[in-house]
Amino acid sequence: MKQIQNNTFEWMRCAGVRALKTFAQTFISMVVIGQAVSDVDWKKVLSVSLVASVISIMTSVAGLPEVDNGNN
Repeated sequence: MKQIQNNTFEWMRCAGVRALKTFAQTFISMVVIGQAVSDVDWKKVLSVSLVASVISIMTSVAGLPEVDNGNN
């Protein structure tokens, strides 16, 4: 039981890190170079970045190579 809890915590940590990186990458890619800060549609940028993070977490359910599943 302890091993399952440790793996679950490790999975959540790794999936969270991936989702945060995905959010940051999407956020940066949505802000066009040379565009004035006042011209950026911040709601759209945040919305798209959040959706990308959720998709990242959903993709992580299939498995994360960073987390040892005990099969090694």
